[in-house]
Amino acid sequence: MQALLDVIVPVFVVMGFGYLAVWRGFFSNSDVEGLMKFTQNFAIPCLLFKAIAETDLQNTFQAELLAAFYSGATISFFAGIFGGRFLFARDWEDCVAIGFCCLFSNSLMLGLAITERAYGPEVLATNFVIVALHAPFCYGLGIFAMEVARNRNQRPSFILKNVALAMFRNALVLGILAGFVFNLCSLSLPNPIDDAVDMIVLVALPTALFGMGGVLYQYRPAGDIGPIIMVGIISLLMHPILVWTFGRALALDQNAFRSAVVTSAMAPGINGFVFASIYERGRRVAASVVLICTAASIFTVWGWLALLA
Repeated sequence: MQALLDVIVPVFVVMGFGYLAVWRGFFSNSDVEGLMKFTQNFAIPCLLFKAIAETDLQNTFQAELLAAFYSGATISFFAGIFGGRFLFARDWEDCVAIGFCCLFSNSLMLGLAITERAYGPEVLATNFVIVALHAPFCYGLGIFAMEVARNRNQRPSFILKNVALAMFRNALVLGILAGFVFNLCSLSLPNPIDDAVDMIVLVALPTALFGMGGVLYQYRPAGDIGPIIMVGIISLLMHPILVWTFGRALALDQNAFRSAVVTSAMAPGINGFVFASIYERGRRVAASVVLICTAASIFTVWGWLALLA
């Protein structure tokens, strides 16, 4: 429990500073929007670029592990979409944003920290397999689904064109693609530029958390309790149950199985809110989900760790 609190409480504190800053008038709504644009268009793309460019993809790739984790993630994504549509009558664009929250678990800030504290640093190699492809897979699937939802009355060729344009205009996707190019071609940045990118990366997540706290002041969860509860059930319970089932069926070794289940049991990450902000759909649900599900995960993750002991 103490390990979980040591990881989760700082997240709440940073978001709380953002909330208080807007509430007390130190930051305006436009200031918060500027922070979010910085994180979405510069800081987080740099973070994704560095993470992928510096990952040993050849030695960390495990097909069975990826199949178990991402099958569960994909099913959870569509469960969120159809649940939002048929249980809560949200429009399709909002449903994709809600589904993205079910898809994108906090594999980096919470997943790595909790796995290391629970099982030791030697287990993290299997976490990195998941993390290396997490952003490109989730953003690729999310952007494709959102563009289909936005252009659903158009011809298939028009939809595919818009998907391609959206993918290559998205700073997050460009950061991911650049990371893969640098990784596969064994390229490196000149030292001064690399140091500059490192400086931006250091502030990416704290700035995004601070900005999200400010957004929480603007977007209250009133009227969205049903979708928030649904996302919590899918992300904290359904996703790890699916990964547990697929992991056993694929006979994952103990380290890979633990990494997959623990990562899938994490609360929705801040990227769920970033995605919702890019398309300006479902922002109130996404912001509230990160806050409420992160708090609830103190208890659900404790349960999963007990089952995996």
